[in-house]
Amino acid sequence: MRAEKKQLVQDIRGLMGLSTGFFLIGYKGLTAAEFTDLRNRLAALGGECHVVPNRLFKRAAALAGISSLEPVEVAGDNAMICGGHDVAAVAKAVKAYAKENEKAPIRLGVVDGHVLTADQVGELAELPPREVLLAQLLGVLQAPASNLVRVLNAKLASVVYVLNAYLKKKEQAA
Repeated sequence: MRAEKKQLVQDIRGLMGLSTGFFLIGYKGLTAAEFTDLRNRLAALGGECHVVPNRLFKRAAALAGISSLEPVEVAGDNAMICGGHDVAAVAKAVKAYAKENEKAPIRLGVVDGHVLTADQVGELAELPPREVLLAQLLGVLQAPASNLVRVLNAKLASVVYVLNAYLKKKEQAA
């Protein structure tokens, strides 16, 4: 392999390491303005879009340790979308763009080394934002503790009610 191609493979591998996931979309037929629009949308989320040759993409994935991508056929003119702190938000932007632009179909996604189909990328895009998921998780973690406190308070309150009833009965008897 020539030195330029080796450098391209290393560059693509570096792009794969920008976040926990990346996506491959088709771009054949997109105008420069449409491509710029996609890049601007992704830049707002901290993402990037790069045109990648398929063979070099597969080699970079192998070097990055993404062995699950080996049996997947990668064909056509493809662009790799990577970066961003929230993979679901980037997936949402990719899905929205693919829906608006039939010339940019989602080919596949890779999240934490697992290959996702286009449908699975769409499902990932339907997830709520990261902050909402963290809030839901916090609520789930706090629920048992708050339920325990309620149960203990209820038991304590029932003891207090029994003691108050006993005191009232004593006062009435005296």
